[in-house]
Amino acid sequence: MRALVLGSGVIGTSSAWYLSRAGFEVTVVDREPGPARETSFANAGQISPGYAAPWAAPGVPLKALKWLFSRHAPLVIKPGLDPHQYIWLLQMLRNCTAARYAVNKARMLRLARYSAECLNELADEFGIDYEARKLGTLQLFRTQAQLDAAASDIAVLDQYGVSYELLDRAGILGVEPALADVVDQFIGALRLPNDQTGDCELFTRLLAERARNAGVEFRFNATVEAIEASGDRIAGVRIDGKAERADQYVLALGSYTPRLLAPLGIRLPVYPLKGYSLTVPITDAAMAPVSTLLDETYKVAVTRFDRRIRAGGTAGVCGYDLSLPARRRATLEKVVAGLFPRGGDPKQGEFWTGLRPATPDGTPVIGSTKYKNLFLNTGHGTLGWTMACGSGRYLADLMAGAMPHIRSEGLDVSRYGWHRGSAPRMPSHQHDAANGFAVSG
Repeated sequence: MRALVLGSGVIGTSSAWYLSRAGFEVTVVDREPGPARETSFANAGQISPGYAAPWAAPGVPLKALKWLFSRHAPLVIKPGLDPHQYIWLLQMLRNCTAARYAVNKARMLRLARYSAECLNELADEFGIDYEARKLGTLQLFRTQAQLDAAASDIAVLDQYGVSYELLDRAGILGVEPALADVVDQFIGALRLPNDQTGDCELFTRLLAERARNAGVEFRFNATVEAIEASGDRIAGVRIDGKAERADQYVLALGSYTPRLLAPLGIRLPVYPLKGYSLTVPITDAAMAPVSTLLDETYKVAVTRFDRRIRAGGTAGVCGYDLSLPARRRATLEKVVAGLFPRGGDPKQGEFWTGLRPATPDGTPVIGSTKYKNLFLNTGHGTLGWTMACGSGRYLADLMAGAMPHIRSEGLDVSRYGWHRGSAPRMPSHQHDAANGFAVSG
């Protein structure tokens, strides 16, 4: 059985790896010269299942209005002429209720926790060194309102048995001593000790090497032009003017996936959520972060690699724009310099942007379509790295006809009411095991 995977970011590469393990003959196609050259290239580096949460949350509409007048706003909306932008925003607004937020966060957490277990299993098996640090994530609160607002997230963490700690200033310093000069700016923090960090691009390259050694074919510098359908099946994919045929097809092209699906009559509500990062060389290791911090005020994550600090943030609703505005860099510099003034020099940092494929409800779209041999793995938003391995393994199980290790409910495109997928439904007696996120089997 031959599978053609379109896209070699962390999602596509993870899909290819697990499909190969499931017995498929796999070919991966990408327009870039190597894996993880676009959205996966310089993300914030977080693997944070506990912080898996949708941007669509109660209070966000009011905050968005205030952010319109903020120089360092975490959410930036740039109106354009694309009607899909406004449709997506309206869909997102409909998800900004407490009830929808709870459902969406639970779905995301289900997948993210499973993915973390898959990643750990994979890393242990191969000894992949992607500058990983298993030292947790720290969410910093500057106001009592921010701390109070975290109560709903904490309730979900309790529901799913996710370990966490609420810290005062002394507790913050116990975890991140380099914050000593600025800790008075914070009233408290939420720590998830089981979260980890890593270089997503490095991980993807290393996994691609192992996949290639296992027989997966990678074709780079190849442009996917169109998908051709015949009846209820995909007949082939046109790549650089030539038809490529396989038994099954996977679209893992991130924000560009909807463009290929539209001619097939599939309206996928995935929109590019523009993000930025700044990678700074460490000048004083003792004054740099130990692991990852999230500044709740600016929605910026600051992550420690071996010899680098990376700050990532901002959600820009502005289409496929890849420009690098100086004011967005200024926000990242402000956060890094404000938290770790002696850890690194932000002026020496490498500024980058990527388009994160986001659904209006936050949950990715993984699974079957109305075409029997076409599958999707996209829409992970700001959590592609966090959810990659679990998404790839889950999809491979579906395509191989095996029972997934987590529930399928709410993960495929059928939740939008446009297509009822044919994904296997887990028997009720397996629900408890699935909620336990068992990986072996």
